[in-house]
Amino acid sequence: MLKTIQFLFIVLCISLSGCKEQDKSEEKGQRMQKVMEIHDEAMPRMGELSKLVGEMKARVDSTERGQEYEEAMEELQEAYSGMMEWMQNFGDRFEPDEIINGKELSEEKQEWLLEEEENIKEVREQINSSINRARELLEKDSIE
Repeated sequence: MLKTIQFLFIVLCISLSGCKEQDKSEEKGQRMQKVMEIHDEAMPRMGELSKLVGEMKARVDSTERGQEYEEAMEELQEAYSGMMEWMQNFGDRFEPDEIINGKELSEEKQEWLLEEEENIKEVREQINSSINRARELLEKDSIE
């Protein structure tokens, strides 16, 4: 009886450790998916960034308001460049098979993925805030 209990305990422990490894593997795959979801949320706004840059550029002049448009335009351009740089760096760090098919990442690449998650969050925030600022400026002008 004691041997049966010990055997079941060992099987249970082995089973649970296997689950932990599977959970860790799934978590790693989910992190890549989360990073790509953040990218996929921000990427469609790139066209809007470009359009707003054109609208800001047309309103830049030497007046105080014109300078506000220039600052907003520069923020939009920085956000656009931020996304382009992030995609280049991300592509340099990860193979398509790791990104698309969930190929297992080395320890170093797992660390990189954590960095890239923070980086893409910053890029998303920069895109959203620059678009919001540009829209607010345009709305002010339409009200005044």
